[in-house]
Amino acid sequence: MIITATGIVLLTVAIYIVMSLIYRRFHHPVLLPALTATAAVVALLLVFEIPYETYMIGGQWINRLLGPAVVSLAYPLYKQRHVLRQNLPAILGGSIAGLLVGMCSGMLLTTWLGFSRLYVLSVSPKSITTPVAIQISGSLGGDSSLTSVFVMIAGFTGAIGGPYILKLFRIQSEAGIGIGLGTASHALGTAKSLEYGEQSVSMSSVAMTVCAIVGSVIGPLIVWLMVH
Repeated sequence: MIITATGIVLLTVAIYIVMSLIYRRFHHPVLLPALTATAAVVALLLVFEIPYETYMIGGQWINRLLGPAVVSLAYPLYKQRHVLRQNLPAILGGSIAGLLVGMCSGMLLTTWLGFSRLYVLSVSPKSITTPVAIQISGSLGGDSSLTSVFVMIAGFTGAIGGPYILKLFRIQSEAGIGIGLGTASHALGTAKSLEYGEQSVSMSSVAMTVCAIVGSVIGPLIVWLMVH
């Protein structure tokens, strides 16, 4: 089978478009395109026995678009700057509190279940966006591959379960929704917040950024307090 970079990119984009159409039709959280498209790609790789390295011939170009996609969040952020100034204490307080709960709960759970120190260190930055989480994990002695998996699990769990929790507690504030999704589920949560309005996207992107910055600073301290 001849596989080209262009073919992989087109296939991946086509799968995502199809899954997006399905999501728009049924609009169920479990059918989130990022989740279903990922599952479909993995299934294809397994069925046709395509190595991950081969897929990344084209997949790397899609991966490189992650940076510009995150930077593009600056536009809704700029448009909602007056809202950010008004809600700055709530944004900082909610984001930092969520970050602490996310880091500590993951470490406590893996410790309680008897996982090795490597897993405990790798799961600590799970609530931080992937590029930063990998750097934090590496500096703490964790495994970047494990951290990537934990970050994905946290992202998908929050993006899928978040709407149910918001509905359960009757949270209707766009600012509150954005802060919650951005803190708990980073980039995937921010993508989900698009469905709730521009203000939610702005709050979510700020919360994601705050978690990345604060997490990189206090992460080593939390690990030192809980592991040593």
